[in-house]
Amino acid sequence: MKIVAVTACPVGIAHTYMAAENLQKAGEKLGVDIKVETQGSIGVENALTDEDIEEADGVIIASDKEVTKERFIGKRLIATGVQEGIKRPEELINRFATEDVPVYQADLMSANDVKKKKKEKENPIYRHLMSGVSYMIPFIVVGGLLIALALTLGGEQTPGGIVIPEDSFWKKVEEIGAASFSFMVPILAGFIAVSIADRPGLAPGIIGGFIAANGSFYGSEAGAGFIGGIIAGFLAGYITLAIKKIKVPQAIQPVMPIIFIPILATLAVGLLFVYVVGAPVAQVFESLTAWLEGMQGASSILLALILGAMISIDMGGPFNKVAFLFGSAMIAEGNYEIMGPIAVAICIPPLGMGLATFMNKRKYQPAEQQAGKASFTMGLFGITEGAIPFAAQDPLRVIPSIMIGSMTGSVIAMIGNVGDRVAHGGPIVAVLGAVDNVLMFFVAAIIGTIVTAFMVNFLKKDVSGTHKGNNASPKRAEEDASSKTTEITKLTDIVTNDLIHLDLQGNTKEEVLDELIASMKQAGVVLDAEAYKQVVIAREHEGTTGMGMSIAIPHGKSEAVKEPAVAFGMHRAGVDWESLDGNPAKLIFMIAVPTERAGDDHLKILQMLSRKLMDDNYREKLLHVTTKDEAHRLLMEIQ
Repeated sequence: MKIVAVTACPVGIAHTYMAAENLQKAGEKLGVDIKVETQGSIGVENALTDEDIEEADGVIIASDKEVTKERFIGKRLIATGVQEGIKRPEELINRFATEDVPVYQADLMSANDVKKKKKEKENPIYRHLMSGVSYMIPFIVVGGLLIALALTLGGEQTPGGIVIPEDSFWKKVEEIGAASFSFMVPILAGFIAVSIADRPGLAPGIIGGFIAANGSFYGSEAGAGFIGGIIAGFLAGYITLAIKKIKVPQAIQPVMPIIFIPILATLAVGLLFVYVVGAPVAQVFESLTAWLEGMQGASSILLALILGAMISIDMGGPFNKVAFLFGSAMIAEGNYEIMGPIAVAICIPPLGMGLATFMNKRKYQPAEQQAGKASFTMGLFGITEGAIPFAAQDPLRVIPSIMIGSMTGSVIAMIGNVGDRVAHGGPIVAVLGAVDNVLMFFVAAIIGTIVTAFMVNFLKKDVSGTHKGNNASPKRAEEDASSKTTEITKLTDIVTNDLIHLDLQGNTKEEVLDELIASMKQAGVVLDAEAYKQVVIAREHEGTTGMGMSIAIPHGKSEAVKEPAVAFGMHRAGVDWESLDGNPAKLIFMIAVPTERAGDDHLKILQMLSRKLMDDNYREKLLHVTTKDEAHRLLMEIQ
């Protein structure tokens, strides 16, 4: 027999892993092949595959929070609390052999329905537009880089500018790049239509986009550009959708998506563009392009400020994408001086935050300092999202700083006539030769980056690593910071003999907590015992940390904690911890982690403890240790 299981708990992760461990051991004891997926705070681990579920004879869900069951439709399923997985794993498994366990039937929406409902909540116009944009961008990138490469390596200076000789190899490279550009509007329109009407919308959308881009169809010297492509895409999509809903004889239905729908939709879109839409839109687009190209002085600076703010305010979100699409469209029209400021603004948020962490480490936690290195690297390649971790943690200081920096860089780029021939940003495009006026590009990017770094560091306060009363030298402070980032691979990385107590004297939970916290304070792990105690007590009020089986794992995340540590205490008689099984706690593990490392260390320590402490023999050995060295050797097995 093969069983699959899912364990999860709502507060911490200890019960999640305790249930998983006990179910696995019960399976081994009963000779049952069992695989357990854990859904703890650290995320899904040991995920069940479609093949695992298909081969399973039954499913156990031991969880105190909602677990989606749709993937288990058609399988015999037991849903119960996480405590049942801890206390009675063998009984749960045996139920599949001794009882008629019901087969789970869909009583909720399917996974596809859930996705569909989620999509319905989004703005459909924006969703369809972004679908088209995502397919269009590679054509702009390829075209822009090939043309830039051809001009850089094969171009010759003439009184009229850089020209590529007609009979040269690089002329062919330029022509391939121009061919890539020519697909931009048709692809945009085609995949907007696909997003609306699925595959039947592809041909009408692409053909409509081609007509939009070629003014000769409707007597215009210039096409309707990307605005026309967007209109063509939406026309093709909704016309196709309307035709699909027409009821036709059953004999015609099989050929409708292949012949009738594409032909009728294409004809309708084409004729609408030729006789109604094309010329007016082309005139609007020509006027817009002329206005942008003619922007001088204050008006061009205002545009640069708007673009810089939009690029940086949501770092890859809707505002960022709208500004990016605008600049990309201007490239296709031969106006590179719109994308230039955008290309500068794109890289400033991640570069600025990276530089800020290098300049003043006191303002950032160790984890942020590491993120700063990654952010700076992402900035070099024009990935604005590198600044998101900083903005998410401290939006009121970070977002205004990166906006001011991006707006500054964007204005300098506009004044310096920086152009960008490819729909991308960051120093990488300048290195590849896609930027006009490279010197001013770097001047703008550097100044914007410095503005962001200085502004955010001015606004941010020092992190609570320099506590009052801490007279350590700067060198010592750096050593402490680096020690906090030490990888925890086993429990004894953070447990010393000073934190091991084999004969706790307290008669109540609070008295035992006071003993363990006092030892942490004496060992220099906790800087403020009272502040840390409040955090631990607050956690106990949320729900007892008495796990049963004579185990308690009190824990707290606090700025009063200097570095991650665990204190181990043994109470020979046991103390009432309001444990789930009613048994007194004899083995007490107190976890202390700094706030900034809570997400990684706290969860890792809980997971290590939860798994190992499910071993009955191991617990028995711990209960009979007589010396600290003996206890320390046993604790080394927890990893």
